[in-house]
Amino acid sequence: MTDLSPLLQADKGQPATSLVLVDKSGFDAWLQAQPERVRQVLTAQGFKAEGYQLAIVQGEKAEWSAALGVANVGELSPWCLAKAAETLPEGTYRVEGQGPGPAALGWLLGQYRFDRYKAEKPKKVPRILLTDDPARIEESVQLAEATHLVRDLVNLPAQDLGPAELEAAAAAIAKDAGVKLAVTSGEKLAAEYPMIHAVGRAASQDRAPRLIELEWGDQRHPRIAIVGKGVVFDSGGLDIKNASGMRLMKKDMGGGAHALALAQLVIRSRLPVRLHLLVPAVENAISGNAFRPGDVLTSRKGVTVEIGNTDAEGRLILGDALTRAAEGAPELIIDFATLTGAARVALGPDLPALFANDEALAADLLAASEKVSDPIWRMPLWKAYNELFASDIADIGNSSDAPMAGAVTAALFLQKFVPDKMPWAHFDTFAWRASAKPGRPKGGDALGLRAAWQMLKARYGG
Repeated sequence: MTDLSPLLQADKGQPATSLVLVDKSGFDAWLQAQPERVRQVLTAQGFKAEGYQLAIVQGEKAEWSAALGVANVGELSPWCLAKAAETLPEGTYRVEGQGPGPAALGWLLGQYRFDRYKAEKPKKVPRILLTDDPARIEESVQLAEATHLVRDLVNLPAQDLGPAELEAAAAAIAKDAGVKLAVTSGEKLAAEYPMIHAVGRAASQDRAPRLIELEWGDQRHPRIAIVGKGVVFDSGGLDIKNASGMRLMKKDMGGGAHALALAQLVIRSRLPVRLHLLVPAVENAISGNAFRPGDVLTSRKGVTVEIGNTDAEGRLILGDALTRAAEGAPELIIDFATLTGAARVALGPDLPALFANDEALAADLLAASEKVSDPIWRMPLWKAYNELFASDIADIGNSSDAPMAGAVTAALFLQKFVPDKMPWAHFDTFAWRASAKPGRPKGGDALGLRAAWQMLKARYGG
């Protein structure tokens, strides 16, 4: 993993190029206060303090500064400096008259590049930002590195990211002191986690399914569980997807990537909790032993599930993983999954759908989302829709024939594997950006990660 700490440093008065932040409300007064020469330069560059605008201002001698347009000088968002971090030349920079605050995160994320498969790799141009708040450095770097982890894992093609590679990513986190890694596979997986095994059994031997678990923390601390869907590629199984539907299915392990990243934040920050991380890792492939429509699987919980659609596989592996998580009696469970296209139809690519069975947990997550500008939207666990995935021959079906409420019915399916009084939140996230924004390039991305981390910090940060 790339070490991002050199890009954000404490301000000790070292030489640096000034970044002057200007918003629309203060632009006219600020412009009039500038020397005529500067006003001409800014006018020539069309600078009007619009969001993400950047203008270079040459000083009277060799020095220069940059004027940056922001939405609100007094209330910076994480993304205010991201465009500048993408485009400014190599060097050291200081925000004039104030600290970067939360915008330090966007500065780090704006310098992310995924160039593993480029024959000619773009030259890395490190831009260093100085901050007057040294206490924020470690937090910003850890959050940026966790986001980079999500992006890197999701961007990798399935040829280079199978269940074994997800296990390796967990093993890298487990190198921290006191972290225990356990992996269940083979006959033991088939016996103990039948739905995880069934979904992944059609894959080749070197991509065999497994349940990856990490345990960390002091036994005296509150226990929490984090679960992530790790479908490294989803063909749809025998209910095969069409070409366009399969194109982005390398990202179907995005929930697992979020879970790994959140676990990394918990461990490296030494949050006073007992962490249990679970990532069921499978490839939903097609072969002679693939699970079939009409099959009935007996879950780890004992609930029988009739398979109505092999492309509704994520909820199956999560069902077994959630059952295992609940056996540890955590005081809350959070799961992440790229679970349904229906959530994207309802909310688009930027808004993860949040489902929660506990009002306090939902409220805390929504408040955290607002605080860190990581938007999420709560959706209902509408119990009446349980009838939509009823089965004639099993306890439940895994899919509904109704062409509506797909995100809700998927969440209701997962809820059947969580004890009634155990607080649980489910993020149906896209884990992808179809188009670039400052600090957020096209490709894999963390959506909902910062909100979940902020909630955990607020609850358990001491």
